[in-house]
Amino acid sequence: MGSAATFFHSANAFHDLVTRIGEDQWDAVALGEWSLRSLVGHTTRAILTVESYLLLDDPGFANVQNAEGYYARVYRELTDPAAVAARGVEAGIWLGDDPAQAVFDAIGRTMALVDSAPKERIVSIGGLGIELPEYLRTRTFELVVHSLDISRATGLPHGQSPDAVSATLQLAAGIAAARGDGETLLLALTGRGALPEHYSVV
Repeated sequence: MGSAATFFHSANAFHDLVTRIGEDQWDAVALGEWSLRSLVGHTTRAILTVESYLLLDDPGFANVQNAEGYYARVYRELTDPAAVAARGVEAGIWLGDDPAQAVFDAIGRTMALVDSAPKERIVSIGGLGIELPEYLRTRTFELVVHSLDISRATGLPHGQSPDAVSATLQLAAGIAAARGDGETLLLALTGRGALPEHYSVV
């Protein structure tokens, strides 16, 4: 399955999860300082950013090689945790009174742009360029990880497919390797060591 198809299926699984959230759950604390609404809003941005970037001009160059490089280097350089938290809250508000419908509409708009994009399409991120299939791998990563977060917060099954979880796990391992943590992660995964406390590849 290609990255566009995996992204589409992950986005639809996320939408299905949102449809099952109870009205009394939206204001509950879900992850860090985020309420469930803010967490869902942040997760929806994995779809909305694809739409936003595809509406911009193709920068004509790709200087971010792949999704692993995006997370290992670019993500850390361009990400301000306070700004990410604030955008999550804003996106949660943007969801409005019918979050499931807002997510559904966002998926429709975004996939129309993905389907019509040329194979060589490059998207611009903070002045840097990355090929669309590689950027979609990062968006699937976000959808899967945060669907698991939502599942943990609500007790609802996350609904992400084994293929999507596997793709996300492979990317996580690739990020660790790109950061120079490959041996540490490999030893931990094979029962020969432990990861540092609070270790994260992102």
